[in-house]
Order: sequence, then structure tokens, then C-alpha cells
Amino acid sequence: MKKEDLHGYVPAIATPFSNTGEIMEDAFVELFEFLIGRGATTICIAGDNGESWALSADERGRLVRLAKDTAKSRVGVMMGISAPTIAASLAYVRAAEENGADVLLSMPQTYVLKASEAELMARFDKVSAATAKPLVLYNSPRRMGFSLSVDQIKTLLNNHNVIGIKESQRDYFHHTHLLQRLGDKMSVMTGPCHYILPNFALGAKGFIATGPEFTDLKPSDMAAVGAGAPDLTWRHAHYQLTVLYELLMGTATWPASFKAALNLIGLPAGVPRDPVMPATVDDIEKIKHTFDQLGISYS
Repeated sequence: MKKEDLHGYVPAIATPFSNTGEIMEDAFVELFEFLIGRGATTICIAGDNGESWALSADERGRLVRLAKDTAKSRVGVMMGISAPTIAASLAYVRAAEENGADVLLSMPQTYVLKASEAELMARFDKVSAATAKPLVLYNSPRRMGFSLSVDQIKTLLNNHNVIGIKESQRDYFHHTHLLQRLGDKMSVMTGPCHYILPNFALGAKGFIATGPEFTDLKPSDMAAVGAGAPDLTWRHAHYQLTVLYELLMGTATWPASFKAALNLIGLPAGVPRDPVMPATVDDIEKIKHTFDQLGISYS
């Protein structure tokens, strides 16, 4: 995969688990086909939505193989390799390579909650030494405990096979400077869904975000709408994305609310795997109430 191939709607798919914690492969295929129908260009396995923390290397590889067999070259397949230790990340890299992933998504070391400049660069040196697969950086201060600076992103871009970044920083000053300085050198993919439309106007190439699964505006149409003058369609989509972000991020433990919302619209997302518990009855009523306000149909 090249930089030019990373664009548009790149959803992180949920991993559907049964009540006993087993991966439901038929349900995964149904979710995968739904995302293709919404206009996905690439689909990410073992992201936050997929409960990456609960998936072994073997399970990630199995899901990548299932995704590749289902995609039949219609979409690219991305796989998350973030982990606290380099040994775990490299095990994920091997699973991705053995099963045909097209591109890898990686945060710096997780859980440690900080990294010196030397530690940060050493992590990506070791990943790059182990694979020729292209990398998409993942900057998620909430998950990492710190944020990559634009200068650090530039250094990683210049020294590794980096084709893009999922930028989940909630600071819009950061997004603005990143897009101005590096937007023509890498595919900047928006993370927070309420930044999707404004970021297209600033030069973002796409989004790896949760929320567009439910909007009236098809995700594949968001680039054209976002780059245009804000009209009623723009404002309606932006409002839906904003409220969905507040709802899903503010209800239950991630991704319980996301899975509950998918189940409500008739998709077999299953339940979260331990340690996350399913959304409660009150959580689901909250989701239904918000869907009613937004005009989103559910069963």
C-alpha cells in the first residue's frame, strides 16, 4: 500500500464476541460487508473498536486472513500492532505478514504512559527493522498517556516507511499545524469524528473514526461534503457526528456502547470480551434516546 491508497473511510471493525468470549466469524463477515457497503476503502483489524487488548497474535492473524478472504481485493486490510513491549508488537507484525495484511497501524509503546525521544525512536526502529510493510502512525494521547509532536511525526515520517497517521489528538491546534506542515507528505487520517468534516477542508485525506457507521450521510461522501462550503448537508452531518462522539465516548466502557449501537441497527456486534462488560439496560436506553433525537432508525 502507498500513501495515495490511504484515503477516505477507513473504519476500525468491531470484533464480535459471543457470551462465552469466542470470535463469531460469520458475524465478523457480516460487519465487514456492511462497512464495504458504507464505502470503506480499507478496514482496520485489531484497532480500539476491535478490542485489540483482548486479541492474541493468532487471533489477529485469523481475523486478517478472514478479512482478506472476504475482501477479495475490494478493500485494503490494516492491522493494529500496538503493544507495551517490542516482543508483543513483533509477534503481531509476524501475524500480519503471515496472513496478508496490507498495512500496519502502530502507536508508540502503550501502557508505559511516557517515552523519551530515544525510547520513542528506538521502538519504531525495531518495528521497521522487522518488516517492509508500510506503517500508519497512531497518535492517541488518551491511550498512550502522551502525544506525538508534529516534529516527532516528521522525524518518524522521514526515517521509516510511514504513509500516514491516525490523528486522535483532541487539540485542534495540533491538527491544524499537522495538516499545514505534513498534509502533503503523508495521509493524515482524522480520528475524532467531530473533526472529520473540518479537517477535509484543511487537507486531511480521510478518517479512521467511529460514528460514520450511523450517520445519514454515507461515509464515502464525507470527503466531498467536507471540502465544500458548509451547507445544510454539512451542518447536519457534523451535528450527527458530534453528538455520536459524545454519546459513544461517554457511555459505558469502550467499546461496549459502540457494540450496543451496532446491535441496535441490526448488526451482529456481539458483546465485549473480558474485562469490558456489556452496556447496561440504562446505557442502551440512552443510546436509543439519542438515536431518536438524531433520527437514526433502530430495531
